[in-house]
Amino acid sequence: MEMELQEMLAELHMQNDKEKTLQTLTVCKHAFFDLTYISPVVFLYLLKECYIHGTCKATKKFRALQQQVHLVLQNSPPCGPAVFVVQCLYVLPTFGLYSEGFSHLIISALRRFLKVAATSEDLAEAKMLAAQLFLDIVGSSVNHDEGVVVKILETFDVQLPNIEKVMCPLKEKDDYSFDSAKRFVEQYIYDLIDCQSYMNAVTLLEHFSIRQSGESFLDTMMRKNEFKAAEKWATFMGKPLLCVLVKAYIDRNMLNNAYQTIKQNNLRQEFPDVYHKCKESSLKKLAEKGCWDVAEARTNNNRQLLEYLVYLAMEAGYIEKVDELCERYSLEGFLSAKVPEASLLHSRYLNLNEFFVEDIIWVDDAEALHNATSHIEGCKVVGIDCEWKPNYVKGSKPNKVSIMQIASDKKVFILDLIKLFEDVPDIMDDCLTRIMQSPRVLKLGYNFQCDIKQLAHSYEDLQCFKQYEMLLDIQNVFKEPRGGLSGLAMKILGAGLNKTRRNSNWEQRPLTPNQLEYAALDAVVLVHIFGHVRNHSQTASDAEGLEKFEWKSYIVSHMDKLKKPKKQNKRELEANRKTG
Repeated sequence: MEMELQEMLAELHMQNDKEKTLQTLTVCKHAFFDLTYISPVVFLYLLKECYIHGTCKATKKFRALQQQVHLVLQNSPPCGPAVFVVQCLYVLPTFGLYSEGFSHLIISALRRFLKVAATSEDLAEAKMLAAQLFLDIVGSSVNHDEGVVVKILETFDVQLPNIEKVMCPLKEKDDYSFDSAKRFVEQYIYDLIDCQSYMNAVTLLEHFSIRQSGESFLDTMMRKNEFKAAEKWATFMGKPLLCVLVKAYIDRNMLNNAYQTIKQNNLRQEFPDVYHKCKESSLKKLAEKGCWDVAEARTNNNRQLLEYLVYLAMEAGYIEKVDELCERYSLEGFLSAKVPEASLLHSRYLNLNEFFVEDIIWVDDAEALHNATSHIEGCKVVGIDCEWKPNYVKGSKPNKVSIMQIASDKKVFILDLIKLFEDVPDIMDDCLTRIMQSPRVLKLGYNFQCDIKQLAHSYEDLQCFKQYEMLLDIQNVFKEPRGGLSGLAMKILGAGLNKTRRNSNWEQRPLTPNQLEYAALDAVVLVHIFGHVRNHSQTASDAEGLEKFEWKSYIVSHMDKLKKPKKQNKRELEANRKTG
């Protein structure tokens, strides 16, 4: 097989493993047909020239050269591919800065090659040469980084008998002891530990099956925060040391690490309380994010965890979720003992009644949409938000936006976008275009660029979400508060928003009263935050955190005229489809 180095075609894996892209790399002009007459020095020199003259970024060049070395190893080196690589590793230290990177490159290329085209004779000879290389590196005759040493021993599967044979070539064949090799390797590993190269040390202890210095070594790694090395060592040593590791995590209050170790090594019976506590902590975090369906799945039908999830829903005031879980898992008897005080459910969050909203109007037909549009066009300021059903399937597209909330200070209109698009798409497009493009109505949103993008993707056939005017994204004005819109409401209005229903099923019809209140509140609170700050900012002191409210400069419009698209080739069209 001819190795062409003038123009190298590198197959680079994209996100979809089935799709591959060919990329041309411009390199210096030389080529060789096979490895029969190519020495390791010449091969490495040409490899360096390829890297130096390559025109793409370092990572892509590395992958391209790795692929090319993998192919060229099939070009019949006279000593065999594995032996040839060992010979290259002997030479590489003379290449200075390129030594470590090229060492990893050719070793990784050989690993790929050995999976499909290994020969026992070549491997047997290479293993002994690699053992000798290891001795030469430790003896400072050859200079290689310890990471490269570990890769050499693993790739060529160098074991203590191989090292013993190289160290004592005149040893009797029936003498199966390898004390000299073991002492030599152990001393090298101790040197790695002294240099705090713990992961390499652990890797070699595991590779050579050397079991010693259990708890004291583990404790040293934990004190040095070398947790990955400690986990690898404990896993190799077995359950007793894994239990010590879990206890060490608990003592450091690293409950998630303890939980993962318990889960991965089947230690639930040894640490039932810790396992359960970590599961509860995980459920609580999911509930706080509003990911109730994911939290329910994570209970794995464990009644104790389900009861805890019900309690979290009750604590958050998510009554319909409480009813849903109790009915599905027959938990009715649990309710009377765990109900939190009603005052606690309302004192922490804003309530729609506080804003004296006169009406929440559901809009799902043409007449209601026309009436809503007329009212909104007469307002100076409205708040806009939208909701869609969450999709927890990794890699799948988001669900279509289900509802859009548009609120004035007294009324909230909730538009059933799915039904309107099915029944009256032209009227929906016309009415929402009038609202979104009105220069007289200031439209408030929170992170609304995300919403408008999702709306445009959900309803690609409509023009109403592709252009807008007089849009003020409150998030851009107030950049400091954490906790999203709820955190901003807490700062400005003194209480946050209950976000437990954020990820509920927004495609169900009818929506529950609590869902309607949640949706309405998200839109109307924008109007009141804006009004509160605009009216009070000029008299508020800096100490109160309400400096002069500069907002006009943050108003944005997107009114680009629709241009006739230029003719695109097939590659451009595909690229646009992927990034659109």
